[in-house]
Amino acid sequence: MALNNQTLVTEFILQGFSVTPQLQIFLFITFLFLYLTALTGNILIVMAISLDSGLHTPMYFFLANLAILDIGCTSTVLPKLLQNLIVAKKSISYDGCMTQLYFLTCFLGTELLLFTAMAYDRYVAICHPLHYSTMMSRMVCLFLVNSVWGIGALSSLLQTALMLRLTFCGPNEIKHFLCEIPSLLLLSCSSTYVNNIMIVIADAYFGVINFVLTIVSYGFIISNILKIRTTEGKKKAFSTCSSHLTVVSMYYTTIIYTYIFPGSGSSMDNGKMVALLYTTVGPTLNPLIYTLRNKDFKTALKKIFPFIH
Repeated sequence: MALNNQTLVTEFILQGFSVTPQLQIFLFITFLFLYLTALTGNILIVMAISLDSGLHTPMYFFLANLAILDIGCTSTVLPKLLQNLIVAKKSISYDGCMTQLYFLTCFLGTELLLFTAMAYDRYVAICHPLHYSTMMSRMVCLFLVNSVWGIGALSSLLQTALMLRLTFCGPNEIKHFLCEIPSLLLLSCSSTYVNNIMIVIADAYFGVINFVLTIVSYGFIISNILKIRTTEGKKKAFSTCSSHLTVVSMYYTTIIYTYIFPGSGSSMDNGKMVALLYTTVGPTLNPLIYTLRNKDFKTALKKIFPFIH
């Protein structure tokens, strides 16, 4: 097939954070620390929930899946970012870029769906406590989690397949530290019309619809909490969903800023910082947010690691 003497792109150049060697060393140490912290925290969550039968409840089952997603998300981005901070040529192969694109899109989409399932779980726990064991039975939880992972994987597969059909024959510098759909579409030599339509559909489903469902769930939750007469009762009810609400708020803020308003006048550097929040800082903070004040989780950790006081 003739390409008018144009050469197909076989690798992309990822734009780094700084050209200053000293600053790159500092960034390498910082990101390595965040990566190791995220891995440690999320692995501990999965271990504790798996090994302690007291944590075999729907809430912790969803939390274990969130931890797995966080491990996957940060592991998709951080190793390559760390490598590019210490090498002169900050490149990624075409195949490597598409692989990173698939897994990053899959984990981010699945996480949004999982947040909705977790919000529903908290809604049932607070608004229908007497029917909780029936409405959130083992079969229901398995169905929700399998659906979340399945839809996330299929959607990402479709987005990646649409990206693979595009031709890249001109500029190959991605103005980001990772391979993501918006940045790659800017480099395509062929029509991105279908890709743009699918992005709008995906944004509407994963972003808008799930955001609305989560807000509706918390609307019912807050309304129900306000009806509780005792202050102690209100505090206890709110404590069961405050961690999830904090994480969801932080996550949706970064996603909306990055994808819903990509042309809001923000600089590329701001875009990179926001991407760091949901690929690095979020997975690092989530274990702390969910477990810092959780007595059940602390008890489970002490059973696994007796030396923890």
